[in-house]
Order: sequence, then C-alpha cells, then structure tokens
Amino acid sequence: MEETTKASECTFPRLLLKHAQTRPNVPAYREKNLGIWQTWSWSEVAEEVRALACGLAAMGFKRGMNLAIVGDNRPRLYWAMAAVHCLGGVAVPLYQDAPAADMAYVLNDADIDFAIVEDQEQVDKLFDIKQTLNRIANIIYDDPRGMRHYRQQELTSYDVVQELGRKFDKAHPGFFIGEVYAGRASDTAVMLYTSGTTGKPKGVCQTHGSFFVAAEGGRKFDGLNAEDNVLSYLPMAWVGDHLLSFAQALVAGFTVNCPESGDTVLTDLREIGPTYYFAPPRVFENMLTTVMIRMEDAGVIKRKMFRHYMEVARRVGADILDRKPVGLLDRLSYALGDLFVYGPLKNVLGLSRVRVAYTAGAAIGPDLFRFYRSIGVNLKQLYGATETCAYVCLQPNGNIKFDSVGLPAPGVEVKLADNGEVLVKSAAMLKEYYKRPDATAEVIDADGYFHTGDAGIFDDEGHLKIIDRAADVGKMNSGDMFAPNYIENKLKFFPFIKEAVAFGNERDMVCAFINIDMEAVGNWAERRGIAYSGYTDLAGKAETYELIAECVEKVNADLSTEALMSGTQIHRFLVLHKELDPDDDELTRTRKVRRRFIGEKYRVLIDALYAGKMSQYIETQVKFEDGRKGMVSADLRIVDVKTFGALKKAA
Repeated sequence: MEETTKASECTFPRLLLKHAQTRPNVPAYREKNLGIWQTWSWSEVAEEVRALACGLAAMGFKRGMNLAIVGDNRPRLYWAMAAVHCLGGVAVPLYQDAPAADMAYVLNDADIDFAIVEDQEQVDKLFDIKQTLNRIANIIYDDPRGMRHYRQQELTSYDVVQELGRKFDKAHPGFFIGEVYAGRASDTAVMLYTSGTTGKPKGVCQTHGSFFVAAEGGRKFDGLNAEDNVLSYLPMAWVGDHLLSFAQALVAGFTVNCPESGDTVLTDLREIGPTYYFAPPRVFENMLTTVMIRMEDAGVIKRKMFRHYMEVARRVGADILDRKPVGLLDRLSYALGDLFVYGPLKNVLGLSRVRVAYTAGAAIGPDLFRFYRSIGVNLKQLYGATETCAYVCLQPNGNIKFDSVGLPAPGVEVKLADNGEVLVKSAAMLKEYYKRPDATAEVIDADGYFHTGDAGIFDDEGHLKIIDRAADVGKMNSGDMFAPNYIENKLKFFPFIKEAVAFGNERDMVCAFINIDMEAVGNWAERRGIAYSGYTDLAGKAETYELIAECVEKVNADLSTEALMSGTQIHRFLVLHKELDPDDDELTRTRKVRRRFIGEKYRVLIDALYAGKMSQYIETQVKFEDGRKGMVSADLRIVDVKTFGALKKAA
C-alpha cells in the first residue's frame, strides 16, 4: 500500500487500513469508562469503522453527503468520522456545549440529514431543533442511557447501525473496499465552522490532502512516532483537536486516549502521562492558577522553597531546556530544584513524560510561556487557523522565542501585506467556504495567498511575531499602536484574572474590563476571612479591587519597558459583575473575545470609564444552563491605577 504515503493519493481511510494491516495488535484508542481504561487495537478500530460505514450506507448515506457529529471526545465519534470518510462523505463536528440555536444554524447551513451524537442530551437538542428545522432524517446515538422510552422513527442506536452494517457487508462484500479506494486526496473530508468573531460562522471545507500535509509536516518537524500517547479532550469541532487527535494520529500511528469526562481530565492526564500534549492558553493558565492556589495554602517552608527554586528556573530553566551554556552552580541549583519542585510539579500536572507540548487557538502571554519552559516542559506555540489546518508556523527545538510563534512551517510561505497582515500559502489550505464563493474570494487573493486577518512582524532571524488581529489593532490619539490582545494576555498571566478586555483605539488612554477567576480569588478571600455570597459580591469587594489593581500596575510597569507598548498602559479599570460567557454571545466557543459585541453591550460602562466616573450602575441579561433568562445588576466601582514613564528595558 505504498500509495498511502503519497499526499496526492492519501486519504485517511487508506491510512487506517494500512495501520490495521501492518500493526494490527498495537493500541490505537483508549477510553476510560467507570474508572477502567478500555483499549482497541488498530485492527479492531478498522472493523468497527467498517461496520459503521456499511450501516450508514444501508441507511442511505452516500458520497458527497454531510454528517454532523456531536459529543465529547469518544472513540466511537472519531470512528464515525472515519466511517463517513470511507463512504466519501464529509464529517461536520459541532461544539457539544453549544445551545440549540447555535447548532440549528450550522445544521441548516451544512445541509445535514444524518447526525451521530453521543447521548440523550444531544438527542434532546436535535429534537428541539427539528421543531423548526425538519430536515434531519437520521439521528444515531452512542450512549443508550436514558433512551429507553424514546420512540421517534428518526432515532437509531450506534450498535444497531453497526449490526445493520455487518449484514450489509456480507451481502455486498466488495462494497466497502471499493468505496475507500474511490476516495481521493482532493475530496473534502471535514467541514469545521469558524468561531464567528466577526459574524456568522462559516463552514471551512478541508480535504484529506490538506490535513495530511499539515499532519505529516508536524510529525516530521517534532519527530512524532507510533510510540507517542496523546490525551484527546479538546472539542472535536476545533481545528487543533482534529489535527492532533485525528489527522496526526492516523499519520503517525500513535495512541489516542479519551478521558472519562470533562471533570476527570486532569486525573486522567496524570494516569496516561502523554508524551505529546496540546492545549489552548486557557488550559495552561488554569493549570498555573491551580499551582498558585496550592502554594498559597502550603506551609511557610514549602512556599519559601517554591519561590527560591522558581527564581532559579526563571533565570536558567529555559536555557537548560534549549541546551544553551549555563554555569555549573546554576546547573546544580536547577538539578536540586528539579528534585524538590519542578519534577513533583510536573507529575501533579500530568506533564512528566511530555516530549513536546503545543499551545494554539490564541496568543499565549510570554510570562506564562516562560513559566512552563523554565520547569522543563517543552512547550511551544503553534500558529495557524481553521483555514490553514492550524499549520502556518512552528517553533524549532533550541530556537524558542517567547514573543514569537516561530518560523514558517515546512512547505509554507508566509509574507506580510503592506498593512502588516499575515498572508499564507501552502498545500494545507481550505478548499473553500461551504456555499460561500464570495467569502472564499475575499480571503484568498489572485496569487493564492490566504489573508489571515492577523497583524504581524518578522524579527531579524525570520521569526514571526503576531501582534493582534489586524481588525483589532488601532492607534491611540497619541499615535501609539494599540494592540488589545497583547495587553490582555499580560493581565491574564495573573491567576486572579480570568478574562480581560482592553479599550483604547482612538482614545487618549487605555481602560479595561476585568473578569476575576472565581476559584483563585475565592480561595484568596477565604484565607483572609473575607465573606462573600457569589461572583457579583466578590467582584465588587474593595479588597478584590486592591488585589486586581496590584496586578494591573505590575502589567503597566512591564509595558513601560517596551518601546512600542509603553504608551498603552492601563489608566482605569473595573471588575465586571458577571463572567463573560459564550452562552451570552460575549465569547466564542473557543473563548475568544467578541470585542465588537462587548463594546456595544457594555457601552454605558465604557463611557463611564472615559468620562472619569467613579462608579456606574448596570443591569445585564444572562442565560442560564437550562435556557431560562434572568437579570444581573450591580453598581460597579471604577478605579484609577498607577502608570509609569517609559523605561529602557534592561538587557
């Protein structure tokens, strides 16, 4: 099966069959169920996929059709994706936590007639959607719990479809292989919907060939191999998970491990000890918050030891990881730190065996980046987009810069437009936006470059630095460049700050909204005997404002040392009375700020910040998990913080 290694003919079903033929008994997938890890070999996975594909064919699924997949990371949902590919169909994964209204838009836009879902919760959503969108003719569910009394004719269980497929396979023995080999690398394999930060989500059509190029490029770059293990816990609808847990898993042949639930991810992470790890910055921020909370609760000796060795790590840890020259005494100090602090810390976080860890989806703050590399975690930034299969820039071992996203990945051309926008050309690019030739023409120019919408600069060594979204980069009235995301990431490095939104374009000064981290600030308050009744009450406490003000002033001190950013220090801030939430349309499902929406929704607060007011009353509508709506109101304090004169940063 030599052709399966050629990008021009490679499809993921062919890769699956190759693994089943050459490595039949090697573990391909694991899933934790009721506290026990279940394992499936490559040959077993191929049999499961074949049965499901034949079952779908018997139900009328044909080449070119689109099938929705909704649920948590489950082996059988990844196999559903492979089964769809075997028949020449297109898999359309949806965010499992999206409300019915958001799902309805995608299901309608993607022309979905078939859906495979995880459980009763997703079935209920689809039947709710069917009241206004009646085109979904077949709903297949995996988990039978709670489904005993469901009698709708559209419903079929995953097991029944597979049994139907086995009978169909016996009756049509050449059908399955024929369909697999009818597929081409140029066929659309998956449709991933954009996060919709600037409008309605668009369906990004990616081919087998495009994801193969991205997966193979990353595999070679970091030496990924069949001995690696990954923990698959990020949304299947996110391009990062599709690259790691599906495309690279089939290209490299490593083992994919699915956690028992979202609540057990950290426990399962420690049990598996992955060698390859992928997480958005928010996950790494949450890990660091957990560490800092634990250290606040630790004894005096442990706290002093932690602070001492973290200072050693901050000074020389990243250089040691990159194998750069470090003095003997520093090496000895770091070795002791690894014995007493870094090693146990990595073990608690489940990162002891990690050879390479990537973060993507949003910019990561340099301080957060430095923390993980300083303790010996080979964390690197991966820059890409849904439209580029998350494959644009990679950071080579030994040449990591905290303020860059690395060098153009193998086979990728990157250049800057006259306005600083990052332009990309490679074989790992979208085929089209589904049913949107107008939108496709807007982002791919006549020379074949994809316009990312990100603003960037190259340094002297060719490393790309992403400043912000091009649409978000503005100018202060003073003429200083205003890059809100850059400022926000510095704020979010502090464990007490969960989210931040900065304002300053065409203004005389920068102001900010802050969301506190309920767990971190709550723990801090309890240790100081500060009583509170909930998020709104805690957010409004004078002590909370003092805590956040200290964090903001530290960010200002840091900004004052940066020539390009010293004029964008924060002058005033307020702590929001509610957490920014995707269900309230304030964040995307990947937790990116919907800046324009927030600017309109909280206009009264922005006006108060710039009018010099010391407080502002606001009422805000919120959506609860059960679909109900309510109102949250508060009289928000606004405080001024210290700013610093521009300084020349020490060498």
